[in-house]
Amino acid sequence: MSIERELNKRSGSKCELCGAEENLKVYQVLPTQKGGIDEAIFACNTCIDQIENPDNVDLNHWRCLNDSMWNENVAVQVVAWRMLSRMRSAGWPQELLDMMYLDEDTLAWASATGEGEDDENKIVHRDSNGVILEHGDSVVLIKDLKVKGSSMVAKQGTAVRNIRLDHENAEYIEGKVDGQQIVIITQYVKKI
Repeated sequence: MSIERELNKRSGSKCELCGAEENLKVYQVLPTQKGGIDEAIFACNTCIDQIENPDNVDLNHWRCLNDSMWNENVAVQVVAWRMLSRMRSAGWPQELLDMMYLDEDTLAWASATGEGEDDENKIVHRDSNGVILEHGDSVVLIKDLKVKGSSMVAKQGTAVRNIRLDHENAEYIEGKVDGQQIVIITQYVKKI
């Protein structure tokens, strides 16, 4: 059974956030570990657009989170927490956040994108040209790099796909080079 069919069945053919019944599609909640139905939600185009484009957020649209934040599916809870965190300065979202409980693993997943942090405290990863890097981006090495603790040398021009960000240090990212997971300093990469 496809993920879309499973999500359609799980959601009752409705957006799991606002309850809309039209223009529904699968939305992967990043960062994903295994993929699949447990890391995805069924959402409408309106919700997805506002999740992906913070400038388009319509506060009144998200009053639906008063109900959907209690959804039993963890991916829905994660998105609800992220959106409430993004809008918390409006007052009512902070009240809902105060009522919401996420276990330690779910909270780590929800905050993995940096949502909920104050802008001045948010760690921003930038490549050698100053372009902002996001979880899941692809980069290319701009210099040969010796890998500490190994005889391996990561060659200039090597593409590193599906990077992970270090949430404690803006200069570090992780990715696989020749099948080996390594830490890379952002000043030696360029976003593809």
